[in-house]
Amino acid sequence: MNGQDRPRRHGGSGDQHGGRGQQSHRRRDEAGRERNRGGTRQFSKTAPSQRTRLADPARLAAFEVLRAVERDDAYANLVLPARIRQHRLDRRDAGFATELAYGALRGQGIYDAILARCVDRPLEQLDPAILDALRLGAHQLLAMRVPAHAALDQTVGLARAVIGAGPGSLVNAVLRRVSAKDLDAWTAELTEAETDPAKRAAIVHSHPEWIVRAMRQSLAGHGRNVDELEELLAADNAAPVVNLVALPGLGSLDEAFDAGAEPGRLVEDSALYAGGDVGRLAGIRAGTVRVQDAGSQLIARAVAAVPLDAGPDGQRPERWLDLCAGPGGKAALLGALAAGSGATLLANEPAEHRAELVRKALAPVDRKVWEVRTGDGRDLGRLEPGGFDRVLVDVPCTGLGALRRRPESRWRRQPSDLVQLGPLQRQLLESAVDAVRPGGIVAYVTCSPHPAETTAVVADMLRRRPDLELLDSAAALEAASLSGGLQAGQPGPGSGGTTAQLWPHLHGTDAMFMALLRRK
Repeated sequence: MNGQDRPRRHGGSGDQHGGRGQQSHRRRDEAGRERNRGGTRQFSKTAPSQRTRLADPARLAAFEVLRAVERDDAYANLVLPARIRQHRLDRRDAGFATELAYGALRGQGIYDAILARCVDRPLEQLDPAILDALRLGAHQLLAMRVPAHAALDQTVGLARAVIGAGPGSLVNAVLRRVSAKDLDAWTAELTEAETDPAKRAAIVHSHPEWIVRAMRQSLAGHGRNVDELEELLAADNAAPVVNLVALPGLGSLDEAFDAGAEPGRLVEDSALYAGGDVGRLAGIRAGTVRVQDAGSQLIARAVAAVPLDAGPDGQRPERWLDLCAGPGGKAALLGALAAGSGATLLANEPAEHRAELVRKALAPVDRKVWEVRTGDGRDLGRLEPGGFDRVLVDVPCTGLGALRRRPESRWRRQPSDLVQLGPLQRQLLESAVDAVRPGGIVAYVTCSPHPAETTAVVADMLRRRPDLELLDSAAALEAASLSGGLQAGQPGPGSGGTTAQLWPHLHGTDAMFMALLRRK
């Protein structure tokens, strides 16, 4: 406890001299404790008897999310809803917990840089739970409309309740130093000697430096002006609005609209929801309304709607394949669209626990329409050559396009992931091409804008497979959207055709990439 936090003692070092010492002695009782001189005693707000020792439920929920992310490699967007329900947070507190958890994760880079200047040891020597509490406190002090005394008191109370009294004192001391400056002042101090634009942007926008450089390369690779980089990084840090989709023919958004949701501006049967825990909506519980980024919705609709060349048997129902279906968001929408058009869907997922998520996602759709296969998608081209009319291959990728919804991902990914994922992405695309019939289409999709995962993979496949042609992917995306002028297209590799790239700062979606390939 700092000296300024202690209750003030009357008298001082001079009390031991002369009459003042005798006067002090007369004010003490038989046990040697100083007597109250009358009136109401005044305690500082941080006196031991006045300090909060309870964890506020909203802050506790956010703290538990950060602990699960750090300790268990969990995803915040999967942990948070359960914590909100567990602590029975109302709409307001759920919103506070969401902003606190996501904001602390997004800002981890700059908050750690600030904390490093306020702690008397390297951050890696701190107990991880203490560091998470400090990050939550820093976000409240520097980026939320929380009074400084409340942020300090409640964070110290959280630390005392769930970590211990000693760590609570450390948290108190460190956060007092953090609160001495606002975020602008701290940012200026951290960047004053930095001349490298990428390193400076990494600090200002709290991204790893390699991701800053990767995003700049991505903009250039997709024909965008690299001056958009700051805007793109800022969009990554904006709190995303929850996107809802009503499964066609099954779900309704009326309840969401009654709760204040707004109609989606990009794709039909969608809504933008800011009403707290979506689990309170009956449609969500029934599975007929789903949380899904508008970019993913748009791609699924484009895949289902793009015209096909006539097949050898034009009378049979179309067969669709979702080659990498887990956890089932696009599969559910494709299944509902398939049911409405007389098609059937095979959803493939290699991991059994994720395959079970796909089954749950598809459960509201007529069971005769869909089937879930658990197996390696790289085998399907060999097992069912030419067996499908439409194939979606949403390959495993770095997820650089979803950093605003998965803020912890930016701190987990490494540049080596780009190299390691490349062969798998190419193998899955090859299997998808083998699985589609002549005249059918394959949609190669990633939630990353990086050229190594997008245009480079497509260019390699077009060079190796002369039986493929690139379609006007941007036009297909435009046709599936409600709004014109997406400006998502770029001339593709080779002659003819375009690829399509969505951006958070332009379209309000994840940075989804799509290339539509037709097998000649």
